[in-house]
Amino acid sequence: MSEMHKGRGYVYSIEYHIVWCVKYRHKILTDEIENKLIEILNKIASDNNFKILEINGDLDHIHLLIECSPQHYIPNLMRALKGVSARLLMKEYGNELKKKLWGGHLWNPSYFVATVSENTEEQIKQYIQSQKQK
Repeated sequence: MSEMHKGRGYVYSIEYHIVWCVKYRHKILTDEIENKLIEILNKIASDNNFKILEINGDLDHIHLLIECSPQHYIPNLMRALKGVSARLLMKEYGNELKKKLWGGHLWNPSYFVATVSENTEEQIKQYIQSQKQK
C-alpha cells in the first residue's frame, strides 16, 4: 500500500502508472539497452525527488509506477524522463539505435498516464512485472 506523506499543511499519497513507446514501435529495447534505461530513469527520479516503485518493459515500450508529490507536474516529469533518457541512450548506443530509427528520435511523443489508488496498486504492479511474459 502506498505511503502517506506530509507536506507543509497537507497530507498526500500520489502514484501514477506511466507508459510510453519507442518511436514507430520498433523493438530496440534489448536487455542491455533496457538495463541502461532503467539506470538512467532511476537517476532522473532521484534528481527530481520522486520514486520509481516498479519498472519494466518490453522491446518497444516501458512501464513505470511512480510516487511523487503534489508539486510534480506530469508534463515536466515526462519531458525529463523521455528527453534525458533519449539523449543519454543515443549518446551511448547511437550507432545501433540509428540503424532502426531515423530522424534522431527515440521515443514516440505520446504517453499514457493514470492515477493509481490503493485498490489498484497491487494489480498494476503485477501487470508491470508481467510485461515480458506475454
